[in-house]
Amino acid sequence: MKTSATDLEIAIQMDEAARVAHELRLKRDKRDRNGRILKHIFLIIVSCVMLYPLFWLLASSLKPENEIFGSLTLWPSEFRFENYTKGWYALPISFTVFYVNSAIVTSLSVIGNLVSCSFAAYAFARLNFTGRSFFFALMMMTLMIPYHVVLIPQYVQFLNLGWVDTYLPLVVPRFLASDAFFIFLMVQFFRQLPRELDEAAMIDGCSPFKIYWAIILPLSLPAMGTAAIFSLIWVWEDFLAPLIYLNDIKSYTVPLALRLFLDQEGQSAYGQMFAMSVLSLVPVVIFFVLFQRLIVRGIATSGMK
Repeated sequence: MKTSATDLEIAIQMDEAARVAHELRLKRDKRDRNGRILKHIFLIIVSCVMLYPLFWLLASSLKPENEIFGSLTLWPSEFRFENYTKGWYALPISFTVFYVNSAIVTSLSVIGNLVSCSFAAYAFARLNFTGRSFFFALMMMTLMIPYHVVLIPQYVQFLNLGWVDTYLPLVVPRFLASDAFFIFLMVQFFRQLPRELDEAAMIDGCSPFKIYWAIILPLSLPAMGTAAIFSLIWVWEDFLAPLIYLNDIKSYTVPLALRLFLDQEGQSAYGQMFAMSVLSLVPVVIFFVLFQRLIVRGIATSGMK
């Protein structure tokens, strides 16, 4: 009887412990669930704050002129879709010309950055040559030099070469590995690739260029995709460099064309300008959606977290 009573007490204590553990687990799960809910609410609020300028831009592109700055609500009283059609042909030249100009400059710049910066990064990351550390440090130091410091010397140089009012000042430097950021990005990625790949290829008789072309590049698509999207965004949205080097309206890029909607002496067409601004974002958004996986992988695997 004493043994049975002891067993019963042990069973009761075990049930009580299991009940307490179950209650603690339920409280912990409830606390974690509430934490996740609060986290998502906070992220949603922050996302809305970050996306508000884009929503405002989209709403303003559909508003009448008198409501763009005179109304506090985002929703237009009436939708003016003609802002897009009128804005496309409002300037002396169709907006198609500006789109084509930006596409030419951006495409050549992206190709130039990928080719030249990948060559330089391969040399710094995989080849041994005299002064490699010194030149890499010198290259990294250029990241701290503001663009405005070298603006005048570059303009004088391009003026003496007769390149002003052409696309050459905007494109040629991209083929000379002038963007140290992309070199650094690719160097960090190339260094993570196993050295055994190079050694095996050298045993098979591959030259350094063959190793770069057949082994390094196929394995570096994430880093190349990241460099491509950043290069596309920076070049497509660049306003200062085209403003300095382009004088003919027929050569203007999209950012310069958007400036033409603002007339300091007459009436500015803000609705049409915002409509064209929305259309100018379309190529960047499409490119990002198509290559977002490569971008995330490239940032995560190149030490740029």
